[in-house]
Parts: sequence; C-alpha cells; structure tokens
Amino acid sequence: MFLPKGVLPRSLTLAACLLALGAPAWASPAQNYDFGQAASAAKATRTVELVMGDMSFSPKTLDIKAGETVRFVLVNKGQLLHEFNLGDAAMHAKHQQEMLKMQQSGMLTPTAVKDMPAGAMDHAAMGHGAMPGMKHDDPNSVLVEPGKTAELTWTFSKAGSLEFACNIPGHYQAGMVGKLTVSQ
Repeated sequence: MFLPKGVLPRSLTLAACLLALGAPAWASPAQNYDFGQAASAAKATRTVELVMGDMSFSPKTLDIKAGETVRFVLVNKGQLLHEFNLGDAAMHAKHQQEMLKMQQSGMLTPTAVKDMPAGAMDHAAMGHGAMPGMKHDDPNSVLVEPGKTAELTWTFSKAGSLEFACNIPGHYQAGMVGKLTVSQ
C-alpha cells in the first residue's frame, strides 16, 4: 500500500491515539520497580509514620526487611506541599526534573497540586509525546499538602539501599531525604 510521506495507516494512527490516551503524563503505574511494588494497605505487615516538616522527614532512617509490606502514614506538619517518593538517587534526580516541569507549568504551587486540563501543556516539547492531562500518580510516590495525611503501601522485594525523598524543586537539596535500608 502506498501512502504519502509522513502518513500512517489508519490502524496505526488509531493504535497510537489509544496508547496516548491511556498513558499518564508523569507516571508509569504498570512500571516495574526492581525494589518492590505498591500493595494494598490490608497486606501491610507493619505501619510506619513519617512526619514531614518543612525540609525534613522524621525519622530520617528506616530499616525494612526484604519481603516486608509497609504502610507508610505520611503526616505533613509543614507549611509547604511535600512529596514522599521511594527510589534510589538516580531515580530521584530524574523525578526532580519532572517535578520542576510540573512546577513551571503551574501544576505545583508552594502549598498545593492542581490538576491540569487535557492539552494544557505542550508535552511533546518536553519529550513526553502527546499526553492528555498532567498527573502525579507514580505508584512509589505521593504528594501531601500542608496539614494533611496520606498513605503509601509498598512491598519491598529485595535487599538494598534506597532513599525516601521529597523531589519538589529545592526540597531534596535542602535535606528532605532519608535513608531506607532493606535487609535480608
């Protein structure tokens, strides 16, 4: 079949559109993380409360066992919007760039997160392709507004060293990061 240059067959165009509509803007909920996966709170074998102050977590270190499912209760006692994100330093560095773009778009304010309507941003210019609305819905991450409480439950699959961090621009650099050790 002959098609003019730059024209895709209708079936491929439809498939690309369906994929784009189903793809969240900033997250990959189906993404596999080598250190574990999101779990339901009912599966938690332990609950850990973390208090978020402005530029701090308390406690600053956590020890977890491989195979353990932990329900994190995140209490933001600070005056600013904060994030709890599980990952290694490289993951945090990448996510910080995404969070910066979210802040520059107006989605993140110092105290809140706003939903962005479809088409509100030029995602293609950011290297993300055409995406409906911008969202913060990574399974290893949650945003917590001042005075609010949120939860994240995670099953840790293997031993290793991780960090829990706030990747809102400038927060990680100001010390809002903690060490999480997963042992056998």
